[in-house]
Amino acid sequence: SSSSSSSSSSSSSMLLIRLMSRRRTWVCVFVAVYTIILSSTWNLLKSILSWYESTSSSSSSSSFGWPALYASVLLGAVFGLLSMAAALAVAVPATLVTWITILVLLTFCGKPRRTLVVEGKKLTAEITGFVAKILIKEGNVVAAVCAVLGYFVLVKKNRKEEGGGGGDY
Repeated sequence: SSSSSSSSSSSSSMLLIRLMSRRRTWVCVFVAVYTIILSSTWNLLKSILSWYESTSSSSSSSSFGWPALYASVLLGAVFGLLSMAAALAVAVPATLVTWITILVLLTFCGKPRRTLVVEGKKLTAEITGFVAKILIKEGNVVAAVCAVLGYFVLVKKNRKEEGGGGGDY
């Protein structure tokens, strides 16, 4: 009985390994993850905008800019995080290829195995730190640009709604 359970777990693990080694599997995983991210982001964006519309319609004109500021900062943060996730999905494979190439070149230069392990750990730390800095910087830039643009769009939309359709051109 134990040999049949070990053979079934062995065959299932072999099936899993064969599936994960296929490029189509990784493409499907990539598409599924991005579908989930975009779906949850879309729902979050809709809830932010509906909060803004309910707040701006019920608030007085003295607090005119604050709901737009809060909503635009939230929208900027969402787009910043989404751009970081997209950049990370592109950066990880490129980083792995770079890391492997450098280790192979060090191997061809005649470095001993222990030195390769030490150099590999150093490379991993340096590359990870470099990629993290770039991702954070780019995510912040996208968030700031989206927040500023979102603020102006929301304020313009609110002025048009208050002015009765926006015929002030």
